[in-house]
Amino acid sequence: MARRDEIVAYANGLLEIDRFSEWAPQGMQVVGAEDVASIACSVSCSREVFERAVEGGAQLVIVHHGMFWRNEPLVVDARLRGRLEALFRGNVSLLAYHLALDAHPTLGNNAQLAQRLDASVDRPFVTVGLGCTIEPVDLAMLTRRVEDVVGRPPLVLAGGDHEVTRLAICSGGSAPDLIQAAHEGYDALLTGEPAEPSASTARELGIHLIAAGHYATERFGVEALSSHVAERFGLDWRFIDVENPV
Repeated sequence: MARRDEIVAYANGLLEIDRFSEWAPQGMQVVGAEDVASIACSVSCSREVFERAVEGGAQLVIVHHGMFWRNEPLVVDARLRGRLEALFRGNVSLLAYHLALDAHPTLGNNAQLAQRLDASVDRPFVTVGLGCTIEPVDLAMLTRRVEDVVGRPPLVLAGGDHEVTRLAICSGGSAPDLIQAAHEGYDALLTGEPAEPSASTARELGIHLIAAGHYATERFGVEALSSHVAERFGLDWRFIDVENPV
């Protein structure tokens, strides 16, 4: 058993949440039980996640995509009400970490992807991504490696027939950064979602885009964070997987 506020303070400091300008509050979003024995985690908020967390006996849920985004209506509609009711029924707290979790040098989504792909991190890429080098590999082989890591076939937009030795990694919705990756000399960008201009950008700038799924590329960070926190405070934890093809 651990105190909720000690867990929150530790996670906030570990991820240095004040470094990032965000679209939603980071850290504590819903206050529940003061004492925590079990953590549930998932990529995104949903009523299903919260109901399963309560059923599994969790007192704390950690997600990457939280609630209360500034670009959404400030209305407690059926969606938000259902989510809050599920948390309130179980007296469960909600923590959310977005860009700070993307960017963490070991626990972050991008660091976790790089580790699983045996990519060596050289430098930052854009705000939260990583610029990496890998042993020279053709696009087909790299695509298979990515599929093995994320558990689903990625969408690949080829920018030629060149091998990949310099790989930019930025999980989630980083397709607009394909231009920047090309300008910085990367052979490929690994992200979650493509954008409509991505195909022509890839061809015209000679860079591959590997879009492996927003959800699929952003599950590893919240798992790594929850495992780390659970080990530090002597807690149980589990990942709640909710099918999401995006």
